[in-house]
Amino acid sequence: MSVSTAASTPTPGASSAPSVTKRLQKELMKLMMSPTPGISAFPDDPSNLLKWTGTIDGPDGTYFAGKTFKLSFSFPADYPLQPPTVLFKTPMFHPNVDMSGRICLDILKDKWSAVYDTQSILLSLQSLLGEPNNKSPLNGQAAQLWDEDPKEYKRLLEKRHQEAE
Repeated sequence: MSVSTAASTPTPGASSAPSVTKRLQKELMKLMMSPTPGISAFPDDPSNLLKWTGTIDGPDGTYFAGKTFKLSFSFPADYPLQPPTVLFKTPMFHPNVDMSGRICLDILKDKWSAVYDTQSILLSLQSLLGEPNNKSPLNGQAAQLWDEDPKEYKRLLEKRHQEAE
């Protein structure tokens, strides 16, 4: 009896792929059917929903206004139980983004919850652009200039952003 029960019980990995795909299809439909101005995300390849490219428009009234930033999303097999890996692909100069595009944002780390989705991540990152957490910088120079020399900060941001063109 225990053998047949064990054989009929799906392994966690076996059932996770369809649920991850279903979740990501739902998120994609939400992004397409109810677009939020200034953010977007789509799978890189329709046959692989685990790799996406997102875009964020810099918020008005910030150093980032008028600029668009590309990001890569890599969703783990156990998403949404674990957060996606999100990287800035557009060169970035920001206190919470290192020169490789890695992001220091609590909801992508220890504050992750399955209630977050791609749209909420993009909105959080867009908000982070104008409101960095200088107490937890990945880029110390950017954090210091943000606080002490806004003109030099803007110059270095412009220089980094031009590397994308």
